Amino acid sequence: MTATITTTRAGDPAVPPGHEPVGSVVSGVVTSALGVCGVAVGIAGLLGPARSLSVGWLLPLAGVYLQLDRLAGFFLALTGAVAVPVGVYVIGYARRERLSRLSLAVLPVFVAAMLLVPVAGAVTTFLLAWESMALASLVLVFTEHGRAVTRRAGVFYAVMTQLGFVAILAGLLVASAAVGGTDRFDALAGVPDSARAAVFVLTVAGFGSKAGLVPLHAWLPRAHPEAPTPVSALMSAAMTNLGIYGIVRFELQLLGPGPRWWGVVLLALGAVTAIYGVLQASVQSDLKRLLAFSTVENMGLITLALGAATLFAAAGAGAAATVAMAAAMLHLIAHAAFKCLGFLGAGAVLVATGLRDLDRLGGLARRMPATTTLFGIAALGASGLPLGAGFVSEWLLVQALIHPGTQNDSVVALAAPLAVGAVALTAGLGVAAMVKAFGIGFLARPRSPRAAAAREAPASMVGGMAVAAAACVVLSVVPAAVGPAVGRVVGALPASAGTEFTGLAWTIRLPGLAGSIAPGAVAAAVAAAAVAVAALLKWRARSNPAPETLPLWACGAGRTSARMQYTATSFAEPLQRVFDDVLRPDTDIEITHVAESRYLVERVSYRTRITDAVEDRLYRPVIRVIRWAALALSRAHTGNVHLYLAYGAAGVLIVLLVAR
Repeated sequence: MTATITTTRAGDPAVPPGHEPVGSVVSGVVTSALGVCGVAVGIAGLLGPARSLSVGWLLPLAGVYLQLDRLAGFFLALTGAVAVPVGVYVIGYARRERLSRLSLAVLPVFVAAMLLVPVAGAVTTFLLAWESMALASLVLVFTEHGRAVTRRAGVFYAVMTQLGFVAILAGLLVASAAVGGTDRFDALAGVPDSARAAVFVLTVAGFGSKAGLVPLHAWLPRAHPEAPTPVSALMSAAMTNLGIYGIVRFELQLLGPGPRWWGVVLLALGAVTAIYGVLQASVQSDLKRLLAFSTVENMGLITLALGAATLFAAAGAGAAATVAMAAAMLHLIAHAAFKCLGFLGAGAVLVATGLRDLDRLGGLARRMPATTTLFGIAALGASGLPLGAGFVSEWLLVQALIHPGTQNDSVVALAAPLAVGAVALTAGLGVAAMVKAFGIGFLARPRSPRAAAAREAPASMVGGMAVAAAACVVLSVVPAAVGPAVGRVVGALPASAGTEFTGLAWTIRLPGLAGSIAPGAVAAAVAAAAVAVAALLKWRARSNPAPETLPLWACGAGRTSARMQYTATSFAEPLQRVFDDVLRPDTDIEITHVAESRYLVERVSYRTRITDAVEDRLYRPVIRVIRWAALALSRAHTGNVHLYLAYGAAGVLIVLLVAR
């Protein structure tokens, strides 16, 4: 919970509305156009037959091979749908934040690289698209490289993403070698059992790093907050989804259906990630870092659902496997919508105030009413409550875990209740994290002059947020709008192909399981209740026009000041105490006494700092060992040419001995 105050160019003279730089308009239009193309091609892939395209001259030796099927179409449309509002948003954002020409030029390249990843149909093409995506995102993270914290985040992200790429490369090379050296994805389905386990472990590690799964998540809460807001939205709402795509494509489709232990590994990995991510989110005071850890949480929930589907399919519970897979796909859509909106809202606050620290925000509901309403929709979706975009998918997941449909499988009987507990704990802490972000950041009284002087975001930024908010509303009220897409991609996966999923309608019914819900009816009931309460309050105000005057000690009068309200730190303090062993906070209290008497206190200073415990306990010792090895190795570089020739000769001799 390190309070990082991001300085912006809010104090510089802003460009007048309607005079946006040409570069920002071009970058935004191209980004949105690429998103629209991605959505159109993705829908074509979902609804039509599989298509392929081979361009042999474009890449030496292997060429480029593209394949559009249902799974590729789903992730292509999802990535494009995130790019559309981001492109609209970046026009006004670049005007206020003055992004560099390099950033504006690389942003559409980043989107194009992400759109290429799902349609890659061969190992070589996939690795090229994957590395292009990683390099483009790295350039965008380094946009504000003048700040030390941004440089550290960029270096950390570069190391983690390249280690993940090495793991993916090794896994795909093993798979390709096991099927005779071909790199087409269709041939990888024939990987023998002797190599499947190694491919599973390597690719889950590589793709899990990109998705932000614990303990490979450490780059995400560093890089996402430091990147420009449009880049943060794309990385969190689109790029992390492609890490999940890799797991679904290789583990669940090409190599699947996997054995029982694959499902257990994915389920346990997802549960740990979800709980740890939401714990960290609930105690953060940096708004963008809170949203970054929320991404870790939601990627954990999706991985948990994929693991449950794999486990249920191996246990013969086809209906539960289908519902769990549908929950994963639907939550991917919901997370893309509300997390894109959340980061765009945080960027609007950052542009208006220059602050990310919730302890110094507040009072934005009156100063920025449109942004407040839109961020509230994102917070509701992330909390998993009814009328939120994430509610239906989490409800489907819980139903699949409660009704697995198998009574004699001891592994399922043990894993399903534990998973239900993990989902319930995650949902409860997620509500606390979003209540803190929205209530203290927007509804409380302003705690700094910058927050008190905030202004509403430009029209293009509000327009981009409105597009994402509309998607959140549709998913929460009419999830049937994405029902055909979810049903088609679920039917394309071996673990869930046995039972057709057609449950996303006005009333959601579970195929083969008990339980149903009508999100539209819930929304209508809540709306009717809100109207009734508003009418009652208005009638009461008319019947009692004269206000009552009550004494202060009767708790009925007087306006509270900012100092009398909770801060983000104090709001999270009870959770910090409960989960002290996991979060490992660094707390310090300094008491300054009056000079004349040690019994009288002049000032009490309280400081608390919560870092990533996994990073402190796992990564820092490894970094120390690597640094020690590098220093030891540097002593061998004396500048003597004869010594270097001796090193080369020794290396050749060792290679010959090993080869023999």
